[in-house]
Amino acid sequence: MVKAEAEMLTRSLEDYLETIYLLMRDCKVARVKDIARARDVKMSSVTPAMRRLSDLGYVKYRQREFISLTKTGEAIARKTMARHDLLVRFLHEILQVSGANAEIDACAIEHHLSDESMERLVRFFEFLRRCPRASERFLDTFHSCSLVNPEVPECQEKCDFRTRRTQREAKEGIVNLAQIVPGESCVVVQITAQGAVRQRLIDMGMLPNTPIFVERKAMGGNPIWIRLKGFQLSLRKEEASGVVVTR
Repeated sequence: MVKAEAEMLTRSLEDYLETIYLLMRDCKVARVKDIARARDVKMSSVTPAMRRLSDLGYVKYRQREFISLTKTGEAIARKTMARHDLLVRFLHEILQVSGANAEIDACAIEHHLSDESMERLVRFFEFLRRCPRASERFLDTFHSCSLVNPEVPECQEKCDFRTRRTQREAKEGIVNLAQIVPGESCVVVQITAQGAVRQRLIDMGMLPNTPIFVERKAMGGNPIWIRLKGFQLSLRKEEASGVVVTR
């Protein structure tokens, strides 16, 4: 997406993409009246928004026909929803904001959250899931924990967990996603992939504590088809190898 197009994609239009994404997941189809009902707006407000999104290449829309997302539109909708889900969890579970306000605040923040901020939020939840010292001075520990911060060579304090890490992970069934066989379910623990691959996985909604069902694998295990939050997605084997999960 070029910069000019990104600037034209307003908060309202991103919300429409997210609504279409959810309707297609839950109802298989999206129509103007369905979108209006879901967003509690008039149909006359939806139509011009659909035309605008169609002009920008994010939806396929013709009057009186079903509306569907293009690949670009789907990617933006999934990315927005991933940000919303994690922000709700952070506000409600960590800051103890009420559920209703967490939803409202997440809707306001999700459109302005940078990739860098999303990345740090994901690391924070990974830290809570993986570091045994999270309950004591956890913020200081988080900043110095090499389990979720690859730029930190070693924990600044001695941690006896490291000597028992292999045995503990084997006991809990912690492996990488590429090792899960078709027909098995698992839960995301951490994304160990780095750079653009890590960002792509995060944008797909591959967040800590998210359930995944492995549907099938191609010959040689590449690619891998999974079901994530009701949608079928495909991953390259090397991408799946960068996702730590527990059975």
